[in-house]
Amino acid sequence: MLHTPTSERRGNRSLLESQAARESNARSYPRRLPLAIRSAEGIHVTDMDGKTYYDCLAGAGTLALGHNHPAVIDAIRAALDAKLPLHTLDITTPVKEAFVDELFASLPAEFADDARIHFCAPTGADAIEAAVKLAKTITGRSGVFSFHGGYHGSTHATMALSGTLHQKGEIAGLMPDVHFLPYPYAYRCPFGVGGDDCQRLSARYLRGLLADPESGVRPPAALIVEVVQGEGGAIPAPVEWLREIRRITAEHGILMIVDEVQTGFGRTGKLFAFEHAGIVPDILVLSKAIGGSLPLSVLVYRKEFDRWKPGAHIGTFRGNQLAMAAGLASLRHLRSEDIPAQAAARGAQMMARFEALQREVPEIGDVRGRGLMIGVEIVDDSGALDALGQPLANPQLATAIQRKCFQKGLIVELGGRHGAVVRFLPPLIVSAADVDAIADIFAAAVREACAAPAVISAAA
Repeated sequence: MLHTPTSERRGNRSLLESQAARESNARSYPRRLPLAIRSAEGIHVTDMDGKTYYDCLAGAGTLALGHNHPAVIDAIRAALDAKLPLHTLDITTPVKEAFVDELFASLPAEFADDARIHFCAPTGADAIEAAVKLAKTITGRSGVFSFHGGYHGSTHATMALSGTLHQKGEIAGLMPDVHFLPYPYAYRCPFGVGGDDCQRLSARYLRGLLADPESGVRPPAALIVEVVQGEGGAIPAPVEWLREIRRITAEHGILMIVDEVQTGFGRTGKLFAFEHAGIVPDILVLSKAIGGSLPLSVLVYRKEFDRWKPGAHIGTFRGNQLAMAAGLASLRHLRSEDIPAQAAARGAQMMARFEALQREVPEIGDVRGRGLMIGVEIVDDSGALDALGQPLANPQLATAIQRKCFQKGLIVELGGRHGAVVRFLPPLIVSAADVDAIADIFAAAVREACAAPAVISAAA
């Protein structure tokens, strides 16, 4: 019989104090979501004090089917019972081959029929690093184009590719030759115009940069883009803009890397977010949900780009067989039950509830998203504007709303400019009744936080 550790008999406060005393100061989530989790099932987690929460963080989008989904648990148990090797480097197994079969069957045929897959080390950042390395190998170029507001990881190179400045402040010597482009963020348009003009000017900026012999920027090896910016605040890229970016990169021999670490596997209402635009990337990066809740990341890219020499990119844990078994089961369930369509419907329901709340609450500046990847931007309602004439972000109020949500049994995360966007990434199995319950809690939290004494907004 397994011995029950003393820690399992302790409450939230005791475990959080122990964590604070022993873990790195870089820990983040426990500072905003002070709980220790005893158990989890579906869209719910239960803490050590017995309180149950709706989980709209879901492992930052990793848990597409929620916590401990039967299809995933059964696959893991079957793999263990079959004495499947847990660690194989890049030696293949029947489970690995079945996983690749299912993944390729889920991709658009025009991509999958001419594709190669590369298994990376566990995280999305590892796969982003590999994608950039592959692009440089193929093109012989050194530069990479990325976008304002993008987030691609916390490793040395992926920090260089990300718009997030707070991580970069104390780190010298990040990967050079990264150039940032304006993303078509309509609510806070970098050109100060918004609407369709924002996406048109963003694409035109890229065309002009590549055409200008005095731009100071050489053609890069790759352009990396999130189809919906995640940490940047749940900002969906317009479909026509994505098509134009695809045309421009193809014309100039720039490899288009699509980062679907967070958007992949049904999150946006289609299995892959790039499908909304009908484009085909040169390199597709997948992680998070791909492992069915366990660590895994891969690249899928066009066969003509398979120019790596043996051993050119490796990683000890690229052979995580349990993750492949769980990911295979998860992907099969997503496809057989048409979970992406359910995500689209539940996302539309959630958006409608939040838009109705926005009409009542002036502090809600914008509601946006795609599928079950939704952001609610919180602003100063005093009428004060920033340098581009846009409402000031209100991170203090956003934090107060997050805290109120947590107190009422709802876990949400913040992101976006100044951390003023409340982000919703629930499991894709969330029901219509669950969405209404989540929206009710959020509305109550917003009303209470807005009724509290005024908080100071972000500086213009």
